[in-house]
Amino acid sequence: MTPTYLLARDHLQRAAVILQGADQRSRQLRHIIERTIGLMDDFKPEDEPSRDNVFELNAYRHLRS
Repeated sequence: MTPTYLLARDHLQRAAVILQGADQRSRQLRHIIERTIGLMDDFKPEDEPSRDNVFELNAYRHLRS
């Protein structure tokens, strides 16, 4: 994971700790933040195709058959 992703997740976790109030708005915001953190934990980035000069021979063979 990228450093920016980890930093954003850390900030959200800190915000959830700060919002420990019992009022309705604090609970709603804390719930939104906790759901966002959960979604971030579930996220799996897709493998990006290589943009260099390397050719994958197995991929070529698969395309030809």
